[in-house]
Amino acid sequence: MKRKSEQKMTFDKLGKTPVLKDLVARAELHRQAEEHVLAAVPGDLVKGTRFISCKEGELVLSAETAGKASQIRFRQHEIMEKLRENELFRFVWKLKVKVAPPRFREKPAFKKAPLSKENARLLKEEAGHTKDKALREVLEKLASHVRD
Repeated sequence: MKRKSEQKMTFDKLGKTPVLKDLVARAELHRQAEEHVLAAVPGDLVKGTRFISCKEGELVLSAETAGKASQIRFRQHEIMEKLRENELFRFVWKLKVKVAPPRFREKPAFKKAPLSKENARLLKEEAGHTKDKALREVLEKLASHVRD
């Protein structure tokens, strides 16, 4: 049995394997292709758009919303014209856009808006005109939550 120190593989050792080298090279090529594609996409559509593939003249992109996908489809000729200037995308003739919503969305923390002095005054005024005692007390209590 090998010692633990011999079992641990470092990235240096992994880099020498031909399969991993090929995989890293493909990932780098994909990253560069995505940079070129996103440079051709209009600025307002770049956020949430990803490059998926380009095979046999068919460019495949993904957008996070259906509205953004429609806008990309609408401007596809403009995008493909810019892309054809690059050697990698010289033969692109078709653009396909898929909708892929993000897995997780950060929900902004809900913040209660503080009660303004004007709204507190209006609540007190309304409480003075109300005949129902319970409702009057509730309105007065709400009015007391004014920001300082």
